[in-house]
Amino acid sequence: MSHSQKDEQNDLQKYLEEKDKQAQKQQQEQESQPLSAYDACVLKESAKIHELMAQAQGETLDR
Repeated sequence: MSHSQKDEQNDLQKYLEEKDKQAQKQQQEQESQPLSAYDACVLKESAKIHELMAQAQGETLDR
């Protein structure tokens, strides 16, 4: 591997590590904030939809 390839690889590694740190920080900030009423409603309705879909697939498989 040439010197320039090693430099590029090191730069890429540093970039990826920095992006990972930023993503972790952003995730921690989001987790510390309470859900808005809208977000809570969307999650609740999404769970209902998934449950109904699972029931429908189960009925289809039984036939």
